[in-house]
Amino acid sequence: MRIGVAIDAACDVPQDFLERNGIAVMPITVKVDGQKFKDDRDPVEIQRFRDQKLGSKSHSGETEPSSVEDVQNLFLDRLVKEYDCIVCLTIMATRSPIHDNVIKASFAILKNYRPIREAAGITGPFLMRVVDTRNIFAGSGPVVAEAVRMIQAGKSPAEVRERVAHIADCSYGYMLPRDLNYLRSRARSKGDRSVSFMSSMLGTALDIKPILRAHRGETGPVGKVRGFDHGAQVLFDYAAKRVQAGLLVPSLSLSYGGDLEEMRALTGYHALTRVCGDAGVEILESPMSITGMVNVGEGAMTLGFASEDHVADF
Repeated sequence: MRIGVAIDAACDVPQDFLERNGIAVMPITVKVDGQKFKDDRDPVEIQRFRDQKLGSKSHSGETEPSSVEDVQNLFLDRLVKEYDCIVCLTIMATRSPIHDNVIKASFAILKNYRPIREAAGITGPFLMRVVDTRNIFAGSGPVVAEAVRMIQAGKSPAEVRERVAHIADCSYGYMLPRDLNYLRSRARSKGDRSVSFMSSMLGTALDIKPILRAHRGETGPVGKVRGFDHGAQVLFDYAAKRVQAGLLVPSLSLSYGGDLEEMRALTGYHALTRVCGDAGVEILESPMSITGMVNVGEGAMTLGFASEDHVADF
């Protein structure tokens, strides 16, 4: 059975990883300051967004995930002919309607695929398995990596779905924002009052950065640090300890809202890569999606891994 993977564009994984494993991307349309960007993880489009230097204007940007019709067209025009089963992975349903859109689209896809496959000379049924990664950005990376690993190991669709759903429950995504005022402005534009004016102003004045965590469909602060570089070091050191304690998936995801060389120059990065190398853990580095940069600001960093339950100690 040919099993493939489709992801939401806000799942931060590298372009070469997508191409190597034939992963389809369900795009997100981003509108900022009169310009439109197609967020499908294409590095060229991500760079075009960054080159526009929209800066503070992005916080009022609009994002439109693939609609029910878009998902139907992607599957019926292409995927039902290329695969016998697709595992669809989306960012947390509590933050985006894409998961519900894929579920709704699946009814029409499973109803209408047969004549399309028959016309292409393909026999047998087509299956869909839809999984909420319960995380965002690099936090969704471990689920994507595990789906690929299970498929390459020859596991059945039921086994793949069961395993990735378990990994989704065990995935931790951490984010370090660079600009608290941007984060507050974006939150307010979406009706979220979780970042208050006083806390953002105080944090900016003292260069205090929150460490935010996404886990099991919820997001919130778990620590605070002074300075972005110091915060990155704290996160890298923390991730290294989790790697040494043992991960459930032999991969760790990093995404950065800027040039990846800037991220690699941050204190603690090289120590983390050495620990991962010693433990046989692959690091999946990618530019942050356009959607991610619009929502949390350029220059932010996210990190994701899957592990047993633990208490964040920042």
